[in-house]
Amino acid sequence: MSEGCVHIYCGEGKGKTTAALGLLLRASGAGLKVIFVQFFKTWQTSELAALQKLEGVTVLRGALPKGFTWDWSAEQRQSAFDEHNRLFTEAVSLCGDGENTLLICDELVGAFSNGFVDKDMVLTFLHCKPAALEFVMTGRNPDPSLIALADYVSEVKKIKHPMDRGLEARKGIEF
Repeated sequence: MSEGCVHIYCGEGKGKTTAALGLLLRASGAGLKVIFVQFFKTWQTSELAALQKLEGVTVLRGALPKGFTWDWSAEQRQSAFDEHNRLFTEAVSLCGDGENTLLICDELVGAFSNGFVDKDMVLTFLHCKPAALEFVMTGRNPDPSLIALADYVSEVKKIKHPMDRGLEARKGIEF
């Protein structure tokens, strides 16, 4: 790839991470180096088992406080902020010159919009990212500054979802 693009998969619907994983699979199959970093997600998800089997795929995840973000104390919020900054910095350091590399930052959009990652650090990276690096972000409610820097913005819209009728998340489908 001579020119890497910036992608955002956003919206209220199911499928943002799934779309990013589809691109990961395509990139891996083409021999690209892939870095997949998850913000907020600390539970065991089914895709992790499959990703371990793919060559050239690095997965980064952090340790976060338990519970919902809106219930976190100021100390827990700071801990999450620090951990997300560490994850982002580590992921970026693995990109090198970006040639033949796909970096996926799952849930970075939400971390950015809700103040759980240093916005200046992310924006500086986007302005100065290696030219060949393909960069993907997922999450809800993208900040206009992220949209302005993106080449692709795809919105996943929920029209209907089984949770609306009380069906809980199912292993292999939602997690």
